[in-house]
Amino acid sequence: MKRETNNSVIYAVKEPGELLPFLLESMKNSSRNSVKSILTRGQVTINGEMIKQHNHLLEIGDKVEILSNQVAESISKIEGVTILHEDDDIIVINKNAGILSVASEREKEFTAYRQITEYVKRLNPKNRIFVVHRLDKATSGIMLFAKSEKVQQALQNTWSDTVKERMYTALVEGNIKKTEGTISSWLTENSSFKVYSSPVDNGGQHAITHYKKIQSNKNFSLLEVQLETGRKNQIRVHLEEIGHPVAGDKKYGSTGNPLRRLGLHATALSLIHPKTGKLVRYTADVPQAFLIKSK
Repeated sequence: MKRETNNSVIYAVKEPGELLPFLLESMKNSSRNSVKSILTRGQVTINGEMIKQHNHLLEIGDKVEILSNQVAESISKIEGVTILHEDDDIIVINKNAGILSVASEREKEFTAYRQITEYVKRLNPKNRIFVVHRLDKATSGIMLFAKSEKVQQALQNTWSDTVKERMYTALVEGNIKKTEGTISSWLTENSSFKVYSSPVDNGGQHAITHYKKIQSNKNFSLLEVQLETGRKNQIRVHLEEIGHPVAGDKKYGSTGNPLRRLGLHATALSLIHPKTGKLVRYTADVPQAFLIKSK
């Protein structure tokens, strides 16, 4: 089954199989090399997620979309962010470290918001995007944008119920003795915008962070961190509190910068999709530089 839009051609998968044979069968007027090039350029999405692997397994009901050259060109102009998923309601990206989520007084141009705004406007000048949540400039990983104010408000108003998982990967100083643990405290921000932690309720915001050790050596530990609450600088403050600050985080106790960036990456986001009501999960690969060898 084939359906055409202004920016793409969409095929419905009727039987299981690998992606490349499916494309060759569906695009009979195109040569094998041409179809391979379309895959390599990132013009193929499956259920909204860009796929380049020839042997990706398709399931019945999958939606395979071939993006137009115009869309592919627009994607190629994006700097500092990678689109992980896009549909009629949301855009999910992987933001590089060093890129602001939104504009500040000092930086108004080179932000994730600006990049994705320009991307959608290249396809249609009337298109807009709306910020749902943010990442620190020094943190890389998953961010979510809405394509309408209605979807933005729906997500923000029900965020604590809608979001089922916010997982980060953190490279921290020292070898954490415990394989897993939970940190609970109240966070307050001072006039210089630094967040402090208190073990008792001092009128601040209650914050809960869960962590699990994945790798370690005598100098560093790699942690999988799950947020039960999403407070400003929560992970950074909590990990400093247990004596293992995030690598490169001078503001919160780090003494070195082995990665030449903050050792924090938003790895996974699971939520109830605002339109379909289904649970969806998006992931961004952990930067290779984070990985350490056990000793």
